[in-house]
Amino acid sequence: MAKMNGAQMVVKALEDEGVSTVFGLPGGTVIHLYDALYDSKLNHILMRHEQAASHAADGYARTSGRPGVCIATSGPGATNLVTGIATANLDSAPMVAITGQVATTMIGTDAFQEADIIGASLPLVKHSFQVRTPDQVQSTIHKAFYIASTGRPGPVLVDVPADVQKGMGDYKYSTELDFLGYHPENLYDVSQLEAAVSLIEHAERPVIFAGGGVIRSGASELLIDFALKYEIPVTTTLLGKGAFPESHPSGLALGMAGMHGHPVANRALMGADVIIAIGSRFSDRTTGNRQRFAADAKIIHIDLDAAEIDKAIETDVYLVGDAARVLEALADAMKKKIADHGEWNRHLSEVREKEPMPRHEYSGEIAPWQVLETLHDLTKGEAVLTTEVGQNQMWAAQHFRVEAPRRFLSSGGLGTMGFGFPAAMGATYACPGQTVCCIAGDGSLMMNIQELDTCARYDIPVKVILLNNACLGNVRQWQQFFYDHRYSNTIYNRTPDFVKIAEAMGVPGYSASRPEELRQTLEKALAEPGPALVDVRIPQGALVVPMVYPGNSLDNMVTG
Repeated sequence: MAKMNGAQMVVKALEDEGVSTVFGLPGGTVIHLYDALYDSKLNHILMRHEQAASHAADGYARTSGRPGVCIATSGPGATNLVTGIATANLDSAPMVAITGQVATTMIGTDAFQEADIIGASLPLVKHSFQVRTPDQVQSTIHKAFYIASTGRPGPVLVDVPADVQKGMGDYKYSTELDFLGYHPENLYDVSQLEAAVSLIEHAERPVIFAGGGVIRSGASELLIDFALKYEIPVTTTLLGKGAFPESHPSGLALGMAGMHGHPVANRALMGADVIIAIGSRFSDRTTGNRQRFAADAKIIHIDLDAAEIDKAIETDVYLVGDAARVLEALADAMKKKIADHGEWNRHLSEVREKEPMPRHEYSGEIAPWQVLETLHDLTKGEAVLTTEVGQNQMWAAQHFRVEAPRRFLSSGGLGTMGFGFPAAMGATYACPGQTVCCIAGDGSLMMNIQELDTCARYDIPVKVILLNNACLGNVRQWQQFFYDHRYSNTIYNRTPDFVKIAEAMGVPGYSASRPEELRQTLEKALAEPGPALVDVRIPQGALVVPMVYPGNSLDNMVTG
């Protein structure tokens, strides 16, 4: 046992959990915690905004598979974390958010910078704690990390009042978990395994529909082995990109499905007789019209969270559990010879040839797909890619082939503009030495552009590839399609000089506006040892296609 104050206990507990890097900003109610950090080996990254700190922690988590940590003071500091917490919650990213709070004697008095962050974040966290005594610190931190990283991962908030941070106590490290009602080890139900096996064995047109749950469980290799053994084509969700190598020589990778999915992926789902959904929650952006989704298919739903079964799409067979564990059980149970899928795969190859991903060109201007394919070529597809939200996100998902898990990070469920850039910063600390690129739009980048300064101060080697169309492109596209070209507040009548902004913050800036400039400019930026920004001017009228209109089925796609 060691005598220390509560703030020192927080730091020591983080160290004992194996934390190396935290993201945050100091303030009045965490000044004691920051004093303890002064003597710590923890690598604290001083961000410019708390929301960015939460996204950086999220990016760290998604890339490493371990909980990311962010710190904020009470009141506005804590509430600035909420968007990042909600983002992590919807995408099942493990995160521990530590907030300061006014002294326990002042809670409920509307003290300076008091906010009920427990109440404010309650619907958005996996769990939350408020530490009331120094002796509770270590056990609470340990519980927070356990809850964040087990079962369906998610964000956990730990609120630490100022007087608890100052109070003295005995620090004793313990791994005991003495709380009731949380038993992630029991999340396993394969009672319908035989029914699933029977459907797969008799399927003539099967499709695997892989979501983010495959990646979170580390089940990618099992998925690859299963798909190859039984010659079953694979589609993915946005967050499932990388679960199956998108350039796999087998030709079984069909790409992302959904509103802006690959034509062959959507055709496969709609034409399947059996869909094996693994770690996907059937988002509305993925299924299109749910009443018309895969009307002729039997659906096998594999998910860790039993609450997701039948929530969006009625399933025929369900298997509850970690994707890796369930895939192992499924593979072991597959004893009989299954139906031949050669004709089905040949049909899908023909569809892919007849309906390729659209690649529109613009005379004298850079097409978005050219940026992504050139970047893929220059990085050999090995870069970790994060995206902002909007057209840039969908272009990246469509045209950058992801070959391994945890190399494509994007805000899926919440669609959070401002996520991608700080998430890329977090990713660089999770995978040092790897190339990390953020694909951004000008609208999204401006939401956390201040973190260019953070990249410069710490020499964080994020490469920001800005697809600059001087508008809020995704909303503009909808206004074009559905609101008779009435572009209400989506087009900027002037745009900042992003190169000058980057340079003013200490980051090298480059620009490209013509196709012949693109490759050389990207090469220069990628060669920078530290951060860099490339302002790529693209046509304002460039569209994300294919597109499935709201209310339509996945096989009803607009391609131009």
